[in-house]
Amino acid sequence: MTNSWVDELFKRLQKLNPKPETELLYTNPYTLLVAVVLSAQATDKGVNKATAELFKVADAPEKMVNLGEEKLLDYLKTLNLYKTKTRNVIGLSSILLERYKGQIPEDREALESLPGVGRKTANVVLNVAFGKETIAVDTHIFRVANRTGLGTGKTPLDVEKILEKIIPKEFRLHAHHWLILHGRYICTAKNPKCEVCPISDLCQYFKSKI
Repeated sequence: MTNSWVDELFKRLQKLNPKPETELLYTNPYTLLVAVVLSAQATDKGVNKATAELFKVADAPEKMVNLGEEKLLDYLKTLNLYKTKTRNVIGLSSILLERYKGQIPEDREALESLPGVGRKTANVVLNVAFGKETIAVDTHIFRVANRTGLGTGKTPLDVEKILEKIIPKEFRLHAHHWLILHGRYICTAKNPKCEVCPISDLCQYFKSKI
């Protein structure tokens, strides 16, 4: 794979969507963190429905702790694993108050120390809230990277490390959003829409079908 191949791929995605954004609704770094934690094994649409009312009453760690687990359960009961997620949200909110004065740390290790926060979640928060050039490899990016040949790896971390090396700096800030949205709407798990794909001629999967 040449750099020109990667450049062309991201130039096309950039042209179609110059400033991609997360589809999770949030109002500040804290609500973003909570929304991403809640998005595990859930759709963004489902999370947004659950948080629409929640964030009106609890948009900061102190408010969430004061709300308490019992009341929080009512807001999250439509989501998968809502009991575990409820404990994690209350837990991470308490830790943010105790260790970070209620602020969201701009550090991956610190973020990953919070309940319910893994590497992917930390990378999303660092990218969206703080403008860090991180690549949050979810199932969509993992699939797109391996299918296209952009980054073939056996684990999300493998793919993340490859993408960090090959994606030109000018595209890194928005790269993971472009790839997520491409995987969500075009390069779907079943029946990928190759006929309308803007990068099909660059894709190893598509070439193998011809």
